[in-house]
Amino acid sequence: MIYISFVELLAESVGTVGFFQANVAFFLGIFGMFLLDRMIEHIHMDTLHDGNTFSISENHNLRKTGLLTALGIAMHNFPEGMAVLFSSLSSTYLGFSVAIAIAIHNIPEGVAVSIPIYYASGSRKKAFAYSFFSGLTEPLGAGIGYFLLFRFLTPESLFLMLAAVGGVMVFICFDELLPIAIKYGNEHLTFLGVFSGMLVVALSLYFMY
Repeated sequence: MIYISFVELLAESVGTVGFFQANVAFFLGIFGMFLLDRMIEHIHMDTLHDGNTFSISENHNLRKTGLLTALGIAMHNFPEGMAVLFSSLSSTYLGFSVAIAIAIHNIPEGVAVSIPIYYASGSRKKAFAYSFFSGLTEPLGAGIGYFLLFRFLTPESLFLMLAAVGGVMVFICFDELLPIAIKYGNEHLTFLGVFSGMLVVALSLYFMY
């Protein structure tokens, strides 16, 4: 995601709409995801701490945690669906690469929703349902982007969108994926994985072109 964001999305946008406009869109993508992330976290923490204590053994609080996480991820997934759409409009390969990267990123999010719901209700079906429906906002975002925004897209606006998508993906990598990988894995292996992923993407782009 990092390599694609800088080498493909931002670079192509700079070549089409210019350095200044592309970078403004790129950093607006980062800032927009930052605001969304902070807003979700603020709502989540305020609700969890509306009492004096929080115990993970209480089913009510666990259910609340799962519901809030599902809501936050649903909001978070909406622009990601648009990211896949706009990337695919640029090129099929790029859209596929972005879709795979975001799909991998969504795995721990689904786990974060399903675990508290499962322990609160004891129902695997309910845990799966909450996790599944929180992820449906991603294709919903793509659908809204296609049916409402597609008719207004020009080549310039498309590449501005792609630059913003690059910003969104960079934020996801540095704010979510890398910290989780470092926390639960080996720091050196994490960065080796990052660089290996970049190399694989670079080679695939080379052979594609």
